[in-house]
Amino acid sequence: MIELDGSQGEGGGQILRTSLALSVVTGQPLSIEKIRAGRAKPGLMRQHLACVKAATEISGAQVDGAELGSQSLRFAPGPVRSGDYRLAIAGAGSCMLVLQTVLPPLLLAGAQSRVHLSGGTHNPMAPPFHFLERAFVPLVHRLGADLQLSLRRCGFYPAGGGEVEATIVPAVGALQTFDLMARGAQQSAYAECLAPGLPRHVPTRELETLGGAMGWSGEQLRLGAVRQNEGPGNALLATLAYEHVTEVFTAFGEKSLSAEQVAHGLVKEVREFQKSEAAVGPHLADQLALLLALAAWQGKKAGAFTCSEVTEHTRTNCAVIERFLPVRFTIAESRQASTVRVAPA
Repeated sequence: MIELDGSQGEGGGQILRTSLALSVVTGQPLSIEKIRAGRAKPGLMRQHLACVKAATEISGAQVDGAELGSQSLRFAPGPVRSGDYRLAIAGAGSCMLVLQTVLPPLLLAGAQSRVHLSGGTHNPMAPPFHFLERAFVPLVHRLGADLQLSLRRCGFYPAGGGEVEATIVPAVGALQTFDLMARGAQQSAYAECLAPGLPRHVPTRELETLGGAMGWSGEQLRLGAVRQNEGPGNALLATLAYEHVTEVFTAFGEKSLSAEQVAHGLVKEVREFQKSEAAVGPHLADQLALLLALAAWQGKKAGAFTCSEVTEHTRTNCAVIERFLPVRFTIAESRQASTVRVAPA
């Protein structure tokens, strides 16, 4: 049994999600204590319980401690089972985080799976749908597997009600690792604002402010297609497509922030990435670490990438991965681009 301390590193929910995914992948039972000890409200919240339930459903696991507020969990998985699944999360909790939990094992299952997810699709502190669709999916394809995502309906806090469909096709043979050391030449850059249920002037001001700061105009400033009853919600996205990778940065509107403040916050994040020489930003680094670790484990070959910032979140994720897979991460930090390398142990 793999025994984990949920308070290690950044002490958040990613420790739970990564350990659940890799427990199912490897068949190793999991015991985790002090779950989310680093958060204001520790223990399992509804969206974390949804991840436990999803991992249980695809593996027939035996589970103890899957209760609201629980800070300890025991999880003993069976073999991963491909198939058609409907995974729901109550309220506006992120269904994209639920997808992240089941995706690694389903990528290694024996056949195609279809997953229908419902809940929040654009949440603060979670990867929004468009980040996964534009930035993450192409990396899955580079592994030799296939992932197709379809957004049926947006789900914003507090209403939720979003719907996403995912089709997951495992690779033929082992996953193929790769190096992603440079982003390459920029091919396009644009901003998009999703603001269902809000007055038209809100997204207009956000886009105009961002456009003025970044020098973007015309087709680079887009009002996203949303339905009135999908909100109220407000997500401002900046998509930067390069030769070798696409990055997506998101800022969420809040009642305490003006439209201009939302836009300037996003501009700052984009500029931080642009002034680096790295292939990916800090959020995509988290996702890529797990994908390349799975490929290094299966294909017995090292992979590497550069990122603009190595966060405590990324370091913690790498440490959890090393507990389950016979791989080792090495991190070389640099002001312009830090390098993360994963190799078979």
